[in-house]
Amino acid sequence: MSHMDGKIWLLTRSLQLSSFQAYKLRVTHLYQLKQHSILVSVGQDEHGINPLVKVWNLDKRDSGNPLCTRIFPAIPGNKPTEVSCLSVHENLNFMAIGFTDGSVVLTKGDITRDRHSKTLTLHEGTSPVTGLAFRQMAKVTHLFVATLERVHCYTLSIKEYPKIELDTHGCALRCSSLSDPSQDSQFIVAGDECVYLYQPDERGPCFAFDGHKLLAHWHRGYLFLLIRDAKSPNKTDFGSRETSPSDKQLLTIYDLDNKFIAYSASFDDVVDVVAEWGSFYILTRDGKMFVLQEKDTQTKLEMLFKKNLFVMAINLAKSQHLDSDGLSEIFRQYGDHLYLKGDHDGAIQQYIRTIGKLEPSYVIRKFLDAQRIHNLTAYLQALHRQSLANADHTTLLLNCYTKLKDSSKLEEFIKSSESEVHFDVEIAIKVLRQAGYHSHAVFLAEKHMHHEWYLKIQLEDLKNYQEGLRYIGRLPFEQAESNMKRYGKTLMHHVPEGTTLLLKGLCTNYQPSRDSAEKDSLDRGRINKANSEEFIPIFANNPRELKAFLEHMIEVEPRSPQGVYDTLLELRLQDWAHEQDPGRKRVLQGEAVSLLRSDNTVFDKALVLCQMHNFKEGVLYLYEKGKLYQQIMHYHMQNEEYGKVIEACKRYGDQEGCLWEQALGYFARKEEDCKAYISEVLHHIDQNNLMPPLLVVQTLAHNSTATLSVIKDYLINKLQRESQQIEDDERKIRQYREETAHLRSEIQELKTSAKIFQKTKCNMCNSPLELPSVHFLCSHSFHQHCFESYAESEAECPTCTPENRKVMDMLRAQDQKRDLHDHFNRQLRSSNDGFSVVADYFGRGVFNKLTLVTDPPGSKTVGSLEGSLLYHTAAL
Repeated sequence: MSHMDGKIWLLTRSLQLSSFQAYKLRVTHLYQLKQHSILVSVGQDEHGINPLVKVWNLDKRDSGNPLCTRIFPAIPGNKPTEVSCLSVHENLNFMAIGFTDGSVVLTKGDITRDRHSKTLTLHEGTSPVTGLAFRQMAKVTHLFVATLERVHCYTLSIKEYPKIELDTHGCALRCSSLSDPSQDSQFIVAGDECVYLYQPDERGPCFAFDGHKLLAHWHRGYLFLLIRDAKSPNKTDFGSRETSPSDKQLLTIYDLDNKFIAYSASFDDVVDVVAEWGSFYILTRDGKMFVLQEKDTQTKLEMLFKKNLFVMAINLAKSQHLDSDGLSEIFRQYGDHLYLKGDHDGAIQQYIRTIGKLEPSYVIRKFLDAQRIHNLTAYLQALHRQSLANADHTTLLLNCYTKLKDSSKLEEFIKSSESEVHFDVEIAIKVLRQAGYHSHAVFLAEKHMHHEWYLKIQLEDLKNYQEGLRYIGRLPFEQAESNMKRYGKTLMHHVPEGTTLLLKGLCTNYQPSRDSAEKDSLDRGRINKANSEEFIPIFANNPRELKAFLEHMIEVEPRSPQGVYDTLLELRLQDWAHEQDPGRKRVLQGEAVSLLRSDNTVFDKALVLCQMHNFKEGVLYLYEKGKLYQQIMHYHMQNEEYGKVIEACKRYGDQEGCLWEQALGYFARKEEDCKAYISEVLHHIDQNNLMPPLLVVQTLAHNSTATLSVIKDYLINKLQRESQQIEDDERKIRQYREETAHLRSEIQELKTSAKIFQKTKCNMCNSPLELPSVHFLCSHSFHQHCFESYAESEAECPTCTPENRKVMDMLRAQDQKRDLHDHFNRQLRSSNDGFSVVADYFGRGVFNKLTLVTDPPGSKTVGSLEGSLLYHTAAL
């Protein structure tokens, strides 16, 4: 603060006063920079019109006082003039001084030093300058100049300092100010009728604040206006001195953003209003200072709530950057207020603004009444737009649409673009379906690719089977397959041909039926085909389509599952069984047999099917394929096809010998005259010795029509062969006895008598024998060199070795076969004459213990069965 004695007084936050002598006479103007500890003053050191400008650095001291960094006279040109106002740019590069003669002096450069700045006269006029203000936006600097009659703006960032005249009326001294960026840093000019706001290039808005203005300030978003008050004193009067009403001054604080008066009170002779330390200080001429402390935001809001000024409260909260939770609470209270007043439309708009903070059920419960359903609809729509709706909200909204019969809104809701879908599509489909809006539900299901719901509605509700089939044909393979399994029977019942065609494609190489552009983008290398066997149950009541489907499958896919072939066989057999036309029947028979011959059917199933339909050709083919020869013969026996029985025996008798025995027993049990067949059977039995004669006689004894003449020839032939066999056996016995006796006599002779070797020639080279020579007891003699050249063993005669070896191999084979019990049992079971097998093994010595004596290692002269004794003669 300044004083008439030339002192400048400083007040600390703790309200401690100090002063220093700035001028000798008086101080007229002070300007404290906000961002620097720099104070600029204008005063007089001597009498007369001789104003001096001094720049003080409050952080530096000179003999205990602030350091004065610059002093220069404030004179526009050469004419001494009184200073009317002062303004300094916060960047310390500009200082503007206004004078009562209408001049403005601009100091450019460092204002704290003489040598770094220059001074020039920026403005000249006849009307006293009443207000100056610098405006900095980005790199552009403007200077607003207000006089009693005009308002100008200079652009200081351009060398020529271009000037714009903004208005043709001005303001009184101290009745101008610069707003903060919240009001776009506009220049405020307070006239007696209005308060005007100016941009650098034009006039902005104005406010009709009437009254003679004494002071205009802008502090922290508020406009301070001091007006001469001619009314009675206000009850909130801070003055203590009783004066007449005309001496009162009315201080009003306006919030221009939120359009309300923040404070209003009467004071006595205000000197100035200062904003510092978070409060506003009001200085009066009688030396008093009043402080105004701004209430916190919550207190302000509560005051507005009590007066039901909710709109104002909302604006205030936004300007104070209140968080979303706080704003939401205001909207809720405002909504509750409007709801209680009965303004449901207004209330719902406020509740919509609480979405995301306020629990939706709080609002929904208030509007569930049928008369307010349109309000509820609006709220639920907003809830969906913000993607905060759950399934219950979607259900409720759709029910509102259906109750209101508002098809246009319903369509708008469900036909929103995918980026705008803010609801659970599946829930929406369910609700629409239940409400009977099937076309809307179908649209939603198709658009959002809910294939199951689309098909369920088309097929179960709309009965649009053709469209359902078309839709499945456009689906990807996996979904087409699963939906055909689910709805295949229904579709087959109503659209058999189309369904069959789709299934053919699905089970071969499925490609969705899309347009050509989409088809080109498909992966052609991948083959999708379903298991055709799984779709057979779909054709339960459509055998004709099933047959066409199966025949297509085995033609296109020869390796189709066996179930496909089995089912097709059954269908062909059914057609064959029911066909009356002989020609057509033969064709169907050929088709069935060809299917059996393809070897793709399951044997057991095919056999059962052929037996069920009495398909003779198939049964016989399968019996033969399975080597069930007895079954073939039994089949002919059951059908009493005697010739076929004989034919089967001839054809398969070699693989299964018991067929002839069974045929004999079959004919023997027949009471008809079957002599010719019995004779033929007996002939084959006799030729192949398949049955003992006694068993043949016992078998035929069951036939009352068979007489002895039937088996007479058989018995005679059998007895003749037996007699011949006996004679042959007796002759061999005599021969073996004679040979055995001869061998025994030779052995005895060898044991008891000397052996004389009289051979004159070598049995190897047929040359006369010469010494040394080698003689064997078998009467073979060799030159020693011939023997050594050809003999494989020194103990064996080279001539007798091959024959001896054969005998020894036979003995070894018999010895090995003695332990082959499994072989023996197998031969015994399969032979028609078991006794002869046993006798053969007896002859081989199976039941004897045979000890085979061989030469000990290194022995040369020991006799054995393997060779003859060797005599070595040499020259004496």
